[in-house]
Amino acid sequence: MSSLKNVLHFQAGLGVLANMLLLFFYTFIILGHRPKPTDLMSCQLSFVHIMMTITGGDIWLIDIFESLNIEDDLKCKATFYTIRVLRGLSICITCLLSVFQAVTISPSNSLLAKFKPKLKEHMIRSFFCIWSFNLSFSSTLIFYVGAYTNMNATNQMKVTKYCSLFPMNYIIRGLILTVITYRDVFLVGVMLTTSAYMVIILFRHQRQYKHLHSISHLRVSPEKRATQTILLLVVFFVIIYWVDFIISTTSFQLWKYDPFILTVQKFVINAYPTITPLVQISSDKRLIDVLKILRSKGQQMF
Repeated sequence: MSSLKNVLHFQAGLGVLANMLLLFFYTFIILGHRPKPTDLMSCQLSFVHIMMTITGGDIWLIDIFESLNIEDDLKCKATFYTIRVLRGLSICITCLLSVFQAVTISPSNSLLAKFKPKLKEHMIRSFFCIWSFNLSFSSTLIFYVGAYTNMNATNQMKVTKYCSLFPMNYIIRGLILTVITYRDVFLVGVMLTTSAYMVIILFRHQRQYKHLHSISHLRVSPEKRATQTILLLVVFFVIIYWVDFIISTTSFQLWKYDPFILTVQKFVINAYPTITPLVQISSDKRLIDVLKILRSKGQQMF
């Protein structure tokens, strides 16, 4: 178990550093240059993933709360609420990223093309809806979480070292599970649909380009590179999401969390916010060029 915790700490440290690099880069691009439509979403996703890595698995957040001498019950409610909000924001922003990229690369004669002129306006409205929904919806669960106590321990489901879910009747439990499931299945379905659409567009573009140019002159355009990156992130997210969903749903229905399974779930939860920035860094030519310049300047200094 201790080796798994060391892996979790290494994973969290790598995720925070990579996402902070992305956050600073996209903030610089948004404030000082002409950003792409997806840069604002990637910036928000990096911020959400930094917070997810810190809170997902209560690796550092619990230590912060303990240093502030915050009451255990309030500590648990704040941690649980933050984790649920960030998880919802991650899936929503990832879905939004795939939708807007699909709109961006859509042909001028397609139905999605009419949304291009007002893409930024739609983006701002989408952000407002996403944040409002997740902040309000996740608040319903804080009434059923609190500090773990030895009294009536059989009626509590321990979800972290210090926190547990309190008993709730089957109607409320079923309603919460149904809403969360429908929300997530809908968003995953949208991601898969837009991903399939983007694959079709890329295939058609590649086939048309081969008719006009020889294979030796084929080049990967920035739009195609960005689309491939988003497709990779969506596929990876869907896989990670379903593993987490199966663990959470099974434990919620059985009203039991095994410590080892909980540790594995923490690793799964942190996998997406850790891998995402590494994929983005390796595929964003702008960031690669900046890192090369910094590296060359560093070599000149020494």
